[in-house]
Amino acid sequence: MTETENTTTILTSSNSNQEVPKIKLGLQDKYEEEKKQETRAPEKEPLNPENIQPVVDQLPEPSGWRILVLPFTPKEKTKGGLIIAQESLDRLRIATNCGYVLKMGPLAYKDKDKFEDPWCKKGDWVIFARYAGSRLPIEGGEIRILNDDEILGTIQDPESVLHYI
Repeated sequence: MTETENTTTILTSSNSNQEVPKIKLGLQDKYEEEKKQETRAPEKEPLNPENIQPVVDQLPEPSGWRILVLPFTPKEKTKGGLIIAQESLDRLRIATNCGYVLKMGPLAYKDKDKFEDPWCKKGDWVIFARYAGSRLPIEGGEIRILNDDEILGTIQDPESVLHYI
């Protein structure tokens, strides 16, 4: 029996040169293709305060009393190693009520009749109403523009108020 790259030649007494196609392993080919794609183009990590800094200058400047906030994106894996379902992660991203303050408008917290001191500053984690603000989709996630009076409070760790749906 002689073997070539794509076919195997079997020599028998009834037929001297019959070519038999090589066995095609569909699943093995699929796994190899997926492995190549993983090494080629790794999935982009969701936006978070650490990896958004290079693009902050490209984001819109909030006008007036508005604040630009990056909503909190939950981790895909719990501390115990459980993987959270994609549907639950999508619901958490849409209905999140925590965010990281990226930029503040020039009039944010300047109304002395309404505010004694600013409720938050750039770089704070804040809590806001679940569906507050205007959503702006950007590559890797979304940002929200909130009014200064829509901020309900500040927190140290957004995961401390996170609940899974």
